[in-house]
Amino acid sequence: MLRLPRRRLPRPPRRAACTGPGRRLLLSTPIFYANGPPHIGHLYSALLADALHRHRGLRGAGPGRLSTGTDEHGLKIQQAAAAAGTSPPELCERVSGLFRQALTQAGVSFTDFVRTSQPRHQRAVQRFWGALRDGGALYKGSYEGWYCTAEECFLPESQLAERRDAQGRPCKVSLETGHQVHWTKEENYMFRLSAFRDPLWKWLQENPHAVSPDPFYQRVLRWLEEDLPDLSVSRESSRLQWGIPVPGDPTQTIYVWVDALVNYLSVVGYPTAHGEWWPGVHVVGKDILKFHAVYWPALLMAVGLRPPEQILVHSHWTVHGQKMSKSLGNVVDPFSCMGQYTVDGFRYFLLRQGVPERDCDYYHEKVLKVVNSELADALGGLLNRSTALSINPSNTYPCFSESCFPKVSDSRETKGTGRASAEDYEFLASVASLPLQVAAYFEGFQIYKALECITLCVRQTNGFFQRHRPWKLDRKDPEEQLWLDTIIHVTLECLRIFGTLLQPVIPHTADKLLSRLGVEPQERALSSLTFLPRYSGKPCPFEGRQLGPDTGILFHRLEKSREHQRETKKL
Repeated sequence: MLRLPRRRLPRPPRRAACTGPGRRLLLSTPIFYANGPPHIGHLYSALLADALHRHRGLRGAGPGRLSTGTDEHGLKIQQAAAAAGTSPPELCERVSGLFRQALTQAGVSFTDFVRTSQPRHQRAVQRFWGALRDGGALYKGSYEGWYCTAEECFLPESQLAERRDAQGRPCKVSLETGHQVHWTKEENYMFRLSAFRDPLWKWLQENPHAVSPDPFYQRVLRWLEEDLPDLSVSRESSRLQWGIPVPGDPTQTIYVWVDALVNYLSVVGYPTAHGEWWPGVHVVGKDILKFHAVYWPALLMAVGLRPPEQILVHSHWTVHGQKMSKSLGNVVDPFSCMGQYTVDGFRYFLLRQGVPERDCDYYHEKVLKVVNSELADALGGLLNRSTALSINPSNTYPCFSESCFPKVSDSRETKGTGRASAEDYEFLASVASLPLQVAAYFEGFQIYKALECITLCVRQTNGFFQRHRPWKLDRKDPEEQLWLDTIIHVTLECLRIFGTLLQPVIPHTADKLLSRLGVEPQERALSSLTFLPRYSGKPCPFEGRQLGPDTGILFHRLEKSREHQRETKKL
């Protein structure tokens, strides 16, 4: 028999404490499940969030926090620890350390690292549970259904398929992941999810960018058109010991997903100090979209808190067109990749090639091609050529000549007005518009498009430099010297723009580039970025300044590893 307490829900959410320009922002990755070491999918989530966090900081948009961490409770952890002959706390300590190490090595600028085994988090979860209970959102009842341990959730019949297990016996598996499910019947606490269909629908209709990109927003709307049954939010403690006990009921353990989702609040001091940081922005993979865009907003509404400000969703990485899996032996190790391609090289590849709306494919040759052509050759080659002593013997940021490159209102009016061609003016306009384009793409969670625009402008700048062959100009001729200086000035200005805009993606390489140009740390903000002020008759603070020390090649070309060469020969 179900015990139904007095219903007092849904309640109106409280308003955000901080809104508008300069407000505080909590940006978060998922907390990663600690049953195994990190792979590139985990790193991709973290790098997307890191690039957004860094970009926001360079814009001077207000105080920000970037949280990440590890999800350390649940049946899957319990079973993985038993299989490894260790205890759950020991397994979590080791695996959590691997995640922290991988993210730190990758340059992820997290401000907070949450572990769900921490006492502060457990206290927050128990307070959150108490708020759900006191608001009438929970009841106890008998629940049965197909449970997937790998995904830590019950699945409806419509999301299952018939397969055969390793022994050839018929079994049911998740349609989406292929993981096996088992029929489970137990007495659990239930969350009145069905009561939140209308509030969830209203929230999404009023906030069309609450889930982005749009295909994922549409997917959530379709889910709300289907049955939205109440959600089991606890497990019998006889089955699940490794978790947070339900307050006042030691026979039950809080469902691992409720436990994990509360990390977004516990990290900012829930239940007392979260107000100035909530609601936050979540970066998540598409496989956990329902938990973040349906269950989590409903849980928040049930305790009187606002849903997340935005849920930014990305797709998965495949390897040679196949899904990564331990059984196939094709799980890509981020430590190996960072060692082989460098940290910035691998950051660049994932953010340049990763498209949130669709799955992206990883293979060695693609990394080499993208990183070598765009970082080593195009960007690095341009810096090397424009700062070479044979071209710029004084090692300075030379002067711009308005007579060589006069300002025009229309690029077609260039005939007979200086040394610059119509193509040069078009290229200048492209670079001038780049900062706003990049900002818009970051704002729209399309970092790959921002990098496409930068890459195109780098190519155009190389074309400009090659077209005018400054190495052929006669320095003894005053007019030729003016044009030579102008070519170099324009090229260095372009490089300064590229270096500044690339800071969120390849921070070490961008720092090396800007330092070579003599750009001081306090001159690298996006908020004050202006391109080629001398073209508009304004002073340029870099003109005549000594360049920074020559630190050698900006980005060394990557070579095929010996191991990969051996694998290629076998094929």
